[in-house]
Amino acid sequence: MFRRTFWFTAGAAAGVWATTKVNRKLRQLTPESLAAQAANKAIDAGHKLKDFALDVRTGMVRREAELGEALGLEAPSDPALPAPRRVTAIEYTDNPRAPRTPTNTYNPHNRNEDH
Repeated sequence: MFRRTFWFTAGAAAGVWATTKVNRKLRQLTPESLAAQAANKAIDAGHKLKDFALDVRTGMVRREAELGEALGLEAPSDPALPAPRRVTAIEYTDNPRAPRTPTNTYNPHNRNEDH
């Protein structure tokens, strides 16, 4: 009698374990779960790419400093020479969307009848 009870309990436990395992795997394969996994992997890849870019930038700055030192570009300039000029290509304004022409463009000689 005890052998039957033991094997019945063992079979029930194995069935519960297998059912739980299968349900967990099925939940992992739902579209929402797959989308979440893909998003997490994309975020991880983005962090790795950002770290790589920061490492490249750090190496670039270090190498530029080495080259500047080797070529003497970091040396102080001669005071007898004129200072380098900085020419701005675009005039700075407080509001970058501000129009560059006056807003009042009324012309009394305009022959356009739609005004």
